[in-house]
Amino acid sequence: MKKMYFLSLSLSLLLVFGACSTNEEAQPTNEETENAGQEQTNDATSEEHMDHSQMDMSSSGEVPEGLKEAENPKYPVGSKAVITDAHMPGMKGAEATIAGTYDTTVYTISYTPTTGGERVEDHKWVIHEELIDAGEAPLAPGTEVKTNAAHMEGMEGATVEIDSAEQTTVYMVDFTTTDGEEVKNHKWVTEGELSPVE
Repeated sequence: MKKMYFLSLSLSLLLVFGACSTNEEAQPTNEETENAGQEQTNDATSEEHMDHSQMDMSSSGEVPEGLKEAENPKYPVGSKAVITDAHMPGMKGAEATIAGTYDTTVYTISYTPTTGGERVEDHKWVIHEELIDAGEAPLAPGTEVKTNAAHMEGMEGATVEIDSAEQTTVYMVDFTTTDGEEVKNHKWVTEGELSPVE
């Protein structure tokens, strides 16, 4: 009888400890919770970047009226440069051929697409000549104005908010993405986003 009692007690204890162990394994630690949260944040940021970058990379090559060609660009038309910033996948590290050079004010903008959907934050780039009735450049951050730029679906005709402004040379470029897509007359890359071909 004692043997049965001890056997039952032992089994009960094993079940209790086993359940505790299972619960402990099932409960994530604070560190695991933080890491999971960080991964979700990183994924969300990445997705936002992807959403913000769903644009037609190529263009007809037409430029807005009044846009002035750069007098002394660092990278003349026909020369090559490496793209050092990525507005979209496959862009960073690609070798570009310069198709046009212009002196203007470039803006990062935020806006809600006219086609609906989530607000686009910090879109690069829209130039002053692509803004409607914008007046003198540069516009101050927080200024709201409409654009006729059509770099992304739902951008043309949208009311945009200026996030930042920079007076610089912008380039229209031809390049092949790092995953093999050919892009013609991409608008826009700033001088600071290019480096010489080694």
